[in-house]
Amino acid sequence: MKQRTALTASLALAVSATLAVGALAPTAAQAAPEERGHKATEAALRALVEKGNLPGVAAKVRDGKGTWYGAAGYADTATGRKRSGDDHFRGASVTKTFIATVLLQLEAEGRLSLDDTVERWLPGLIHGNGYDGDAITLRQLLNHTSGLANYTDDADFIRDAAGPGFEQHRYDTHTPEELVAIALKHPPHPDPQKNPVYSNTAYVIAGMVIEKVTGRDYAKEVTRRLINPLKLRETSFPGTVPQMPAPHPVAYSRLHEDAPDASVVDATEQNMTWLGAAGDIISTSGDLNRFQRALMRGELLPRAQMKEMLQEVPFGEGVGYGLGVEFAELTCGVRVVGKTGRANGSLSAMVGTPDGKHQLTFNINGDWLPKSSLYTDVIEAEFCGG
Repeated sequence: MKQRTALTASLALAVSATLAVGALAPTAAQAAPEERGHKATEAALRALVEKGNLPGVAAKVRDGKGTWYGAAGYADTATGRKRSGDDHFRGASVTKTFIATVLLQLEAEGRLSLDDTVERWLPGLIHGNGYDGDAITLRQLLNHTSGLANYTDDADFIRDAAGPGFEQHRYDTHTPEELVAIALKHPPHPDPQKNPVYSNTAYVIAGMVIEKVTGRDYAKEVTRRLINPLKLRETSFPGTVPQMPAPHPVAYSRLHEDAPDASVVDATEQNMTWLGAAGDIISTSGDLNRFQRALMRGELLPRAQMKEMLQEVPFGEGVGYGLGVEFAELTCGVRVVGKTGRANGSLSAMVGTPDGKHQLTFNINGDWLPKSSLYTDVIEAEFCGG
């Protein structure tokens, strides 16, 4: 590829690209007989599993020709069950697009301004250790220019949430206040306007602002405003419930272990309050395509707020952040906007063209990658490969 895409850049912030070796055997990509085209995407999905030695991947596309589904590998390597187009998965940071959309809707209604400070809505939350809640705006939370430390970079926290301590702590419940407090133990990043830094902490706080403004927690407000009107019947926020709705793949995790012989654990069950408003959504590829299509076609936000969402903050190497979204220009010149997400045992991408005419969502039920290019090759194949 000529340059890293925004999708690769954001993913790299959550998981290192490592060469994984194991004994997971892939199957060929599957698609319904009546479906045609997307051969490059089929090949990229197959390569992702075969070369990446990943358990499985499933993708759905929605474009001017209709809906297409393809997959490779397994949902369960022990039984040989294959991935399904109806699979539920943990979308992780894809949640951020939903959170940003709700805050922009609240701005359009005059209930807040994105130029309000965190102190205005959550007095006393951000202070000490070089922080000043009066100097951080809601807009800066959403475009990663707040300078807030990322609590998931805290070594002790991530060891228990997504590392060697996961199996002992997978059912732990965390409050938003606890997550913010962990972040504030670390100093702010310098000059965040020129050097934006991806921060899950910012979106935990954004979820707290939604609750303060509406009187309802972010999950209920997102459900009321987005999930129910769009009939996203397979999309939910699990809260403290660790189980996944059926059907779903087994979520295989290496728990951030870089060694080629690292053991793989079943991370399907986990209490997602460790990510909360930064990443606890459960959805399907069909639902996420429908959501992104509606968003990009202007069905969820007025024009002024849509313009705000798509105002890019350059991150470097040809990538950038918007409000709850990321941008990339592919090697064929196509510009895409979307969001990636990583939870233990799950890697996802929701990507589309800014005009809302073409969407791709795919999920890998494993959380390691041998090369970041294998991940972005799927996106390149769909939007550039014909």
